[in-house]
Amino acid sequence: MVTERLSFFASLFRVEENPTLGMWLLYITIIALSILVYKLGFAKKLPLLKSVVIYFFLAAGSTVLTFLGIFLPVAEGLVVAALILIIYKIRLRSHKKEEFSS
Repeated sequence: MVTERLSFFASLFRVEENPTLGMWLLYITIIALSILVYKLGFAKKLPLLKSVVIYFFLAAGSTVLTFLGIFLPVAEGLVVAALILIIYKIRLRSHKKEEFSS
């Protein structure tokens, strides 16, 4: 059955029952997580136009990832990546404070 093969977020958003709303929720989730991972790991201070271009392509790529995210753990992988980057940032900040105070 199809519902058994859905990824966690796809089944959470009930893509099989209400495809339109479920796909939009999955798309928004993937965009939000992609932006979070980009900000935590890769973002640099850029001019406004370059940032707009980056976010446009991020949203365009998230369209493809949304269709893959129905059956593959795309959003779940982004959650794991965000958690790893958050832990890294926290440890880096505490290390810098410790190094500064010594």
